[in-house]
Amino acid sequence: MLFKIILIFLGLMALVALVGRALFPGALPKVLRKKSSVPVCDTCGRYLIGSSKCDCDGKKGGGKRK
Repeated sequence: MLFKIILIFLGLMALVALVGRALFPGALPKVLRKKSSVPVCDTCGRYLIGSSKCDCDGKKGGGKRK
């Protein structure tokens, strides 16, 4: 009897989750949302890894040269 109650409870919880996702698809927190695209520099097009600014400093065609 207890096993049946637990299964019914889990089934109802799954049903509530499905209805919630159908009604409110954008209600997930930012941490759980998938990124739409990878971050790239607007000027040179390189991928931004770790920081929000690029080494190119807005110059067209590349970063720091040695």
